[in-house]
Amino acid sequence: MSFIHFVTTFWQDITGWLVLLDALVTVGTLTAVMHLKREPMSAIAWSLTVLLMPFVGAFLFFVFGYQTVHRRLMRRRHRGRAYKKFTARPDGTSAGVPHRWDVLARLGHHGDGFPVTGGNAVKLFHEGAGAFDAMLAAVEGAEHHVHMEFFIFRPDDTGKRFIDALCGCARRGVEVRLLLDSVGSYNLPSRLLRTLKRDGGQVASFLPIANPLRVNLRNHRKVLVVDGRTGFTGGLNVGDEYLGKHPKFGYWRDTHFRIEGPAVEGLQHTFLEDWYFTTTEAVKGGTYFPGHDRAAGAALAQVVASGPDADFKAIRETYVAAILRARERVWIASPYFVPDAGLRDALLLAARSGVDVRFLGLYRPDKWLPFLAARYYWADMLAAGVKVYQYARGMMHSKYVLVDGEWASVGSANTDNRSLHLNFELNCQFFDAGVVREMEDAYLKDLASSVRIDPAVYATRPLVGRLAENACRLFSPVL
Repeated sequence: MSFIHFVTTFWQDITGWLVLLDALVTVGTLTAVMHLKREPMSAIAWSLTVLLMPFVGAFLFFVFGYQTVHRRLMRRRHRGRAYKKFTARPDGTSAGVPHRWDVLARLGHHGDGFPVTGGNAVKLFHEGAGAFDAMLAAVEGAEHHVHMEFFIFRPDDTGKRFIDALCGCARRGVEVRLLLDSVGSYNLPSRLLRTLKRDGGQVASFLPIANPLRVNLRNHRKVLVVDGRTGFTGGLNVGDEYLGKHPKFGYWRDTHFRIEGPAVEGLQHTFLEDWYFTTTEAVKGGTYFPGHDRAAGAALAQVVASGPDADFKAIRETYVAAILRARERVWIASPYFVPDAGLRDALLLAARSGVDVRFLGLYRPDKWLPFLAARYYWADMLAAGVKVYQYARGMMHSKYVLVDGEWASVGSANTDNRSLHLNFELNCQFFDAGVVREMEDAYLKDLASSVRIDPAVYATRPLVGRLAENACRLFSPVL
């Protein structure tokens, strides 16, 4: 019996079974939506999607809306709490942090977070070339171990330079662990990784996409730790485009930094927790946390990690709290701006209160969906007095928030729902006027290469554009 004949003969039975299956799938998915979605608007949006799009709505929810990660977290959280208990001050405050900013230190330390530490030396990089040279020099000088974790790792000249450096370390007995996100680094040829493995290095893939439910929860962190003493993090991935070689954008503006001092322990712990989750290898020992006999510098720094495995979104909370405490200025740089209601309200309130709120984003988008969604939110920002700039020189990939010349948060997290709710991210808070001043100087230089949006002109943009922005912002929960 042919398939067509079978369908025409039993179409009534098939239809009945499909209706029953759709009812079961819909009920089961709606139950999951009600259980997992705490925000009423998100729950309503997903419920309507499931009800109005049989089967397809359920598929979309479990691919893009399912945000729970069943992780092997017990030992990870136990280690995190033990570390926090060991390093916390008896009175619960943070050493050296001005009273005005102590609440941010507390928020960063909440849950399994890391404390503020003094005695750190910070070197900021505003372009890829200097950052890559410093990172490669650190790798080539490694004596005991190199831990590297990136969202994107390209198989281009830059990627090969890093692979060659890692292979050189492994051949001379240095422990090498390379952790890559399976989506961000999907096109990295296995032959390059086989070379590193053959030389003695270890490679792991974070949340492999063999499970389609994991496509939406990515490790967006960028971390390099060498010998437990030197750390790098920020917005740079590994690839030629970060050297200004992207065919569309050309110049690539980013912010990365090297840190030496006690704060490196936070980077190390974050990497090892991610490595343990991915491989179940519990890396322990004092050689990975060598301590610091004397101060490397004078900066107060705090590593802040967040992800979908925790109810408390530490980076988001520090962003919101810092904006609400601003008295003079809030300057933000991010390629993507799709804020949730709390972050949006904080920015609007600050601007309406007379705070100098500025946002620096993209002029030429690399992804149209989040770009158009951002333009929808720009309208409210402009109406409240926020100054919105579009970086015209090339790609603006920096991700940081500066407040009142005294506080900064810089790292991998954008000002969008994906970074603040869905991805595994890592930022560093600086309670240091010198670090903030250097970042403010770079920000003002960037504004000189940017186009400021005129609110009056923006209000007259075409209806077609407004409709596109409105449609794209419906996807905000997953952007």
